[in-house]
Amino acid sequence: MAKARRLSAVIALIVTTALVAACGGSGGSSDNGKVTITWWHNGTGEPLLGYWQKVADDYHAAHPNVTIEVSAVQNEELQKTKIPAALQGNDPPDLFQQWGGGELADQVEAGKVMDISDKVSAELGLIGGSAAGWQVNGKTYGLPFSLGIEGFWYNKAQFTQAGITETPKTIADLQTAVTKLKAANLVPIAVGAKDKWPAAHYWYNFALRNCSTAVMQKAGVDKKFTDPCFTKAGEDLKALIGSQPFNPGFLATPAQTGATSSAGLVANGKAAMELMGHWDPAVMAGLTEDKKGLGDKLGWFPFPAVGGGSGDPNAALGGGDGYSCSYKAPPECVDFLKYISSPAVQTAFAATGAGLPVTKGAETGVTDTNMKALLANRNGASYVQLWLDVAYGNNIGGALNDGVANLFAGKGSGKDIVDAMTTAAGQ
Repeated sequence: MAKARRLSAVIALIVTTALVAACGGSGGSSDNGKVTITWWHNGTGEPLLGYWQKVADDYHAAHPNVTIEVSAVQNEELQKTKIPAALQGNDPPDLFQQWGGGELADQVEAGKVMDISDKVSAELGLIGGSAAGWQVNGKTYGLPFSLGIEGFWYNKAQFTQAGITETPKTIADLQTAVTKLKAANLVPIAVGAKDKWPAAHYWYNFALRNCSTAVMQKAGVDKKFTDPCFTKAGEDLKALIGSQPFNPGFLATPAQTGATSSAGLVANGKAAMELMGHWDPAVMAGLTEDKKGLGDKLGWFPFPAVGGGSGDPNAALGGGDGYSCSYKAPPECVDFLKYISSPAVQTAFAATGAGLPVTKGAETGVTDTNMKALLANRNGASYVQLWLDVAYGNNIGGALNDGVANLFAGKGSGKDIVDAMTTAAGQ
């Protein structure tokens, strides 16, 4: 509790400092002097639920003419249903969660997001290359607030119980760890295959380990998947599934909702590890009774190397979270987005442990040991590949995720996944 109080005090101090700077910013008001900004994000659990509300409240305190209505929506519903439907209609939110990549490109083509290029030059100078995923054809349509990579989050105590002394460096090592965990009557890996994308992330990582960086980058542009490494990704995944490392009932298990989700199983000691992104510790904490998760028993290691693969073992799969203003948003939306990206607010965000900040100078807010490890791996990665369903866009990404879901259900092959992607790409 003392730690939580200290963290709250730090956040309050930093955000208050940011407010002083914000008061001297661009500002803005509508004709009647009162503006309401609707804001949709996916931080449904703590610490983000409370943190984002505080950011909104503090901004309003410094800008009394701007009222921010915050809505927190579960990730899958927000990304797959709520945002697409709202952008197709006539009443989209002013500020909404943005994952960038192909999804953003589709929104830009449809004219649904605001071009903020000439308004955020100072912010882009501090964010640097991390902003690339929120740019289309050289123009900026959003700003990230977190950019991270994924790997296996694991229970150190259960690894010790199973006699695992080192984290897996290769897939063969991972298989050995699975065998030891089973022998200790422990569930080796939890996966929320009900939501499809957590299962698909295994294919993404196998592709990254099997395919060279040049092949991965080229496929992201021409959407052609003819290199044999893409088929091998599915074959390697099928072999992993065949070793039965996952939790019972994984096809019906959600990823992040409830104590019996894949994140909940690891958080509550019911499974030893989970492949997931940088947000997982914060999600896990919200799924335990004490809201602390595994604490110092939680560890992290990158996705292992694949034997015979052409991929760079130092490459990482990742992505980020950001926000875009819709095409109907008032000018104040951009000012609030700039406030979210300010060094002080980003530092306070880092202090929550819910993600890795992107604004220069905010790294000082990262204090968690695991988050420091992720930050070091992100900064040291030779190449960070954006989540493939995001990078390839909705059509190809959806076909990919569906194909992997079939593989997890015991249907299809590695070739079937590639064929589905090719068809979706119109090749």
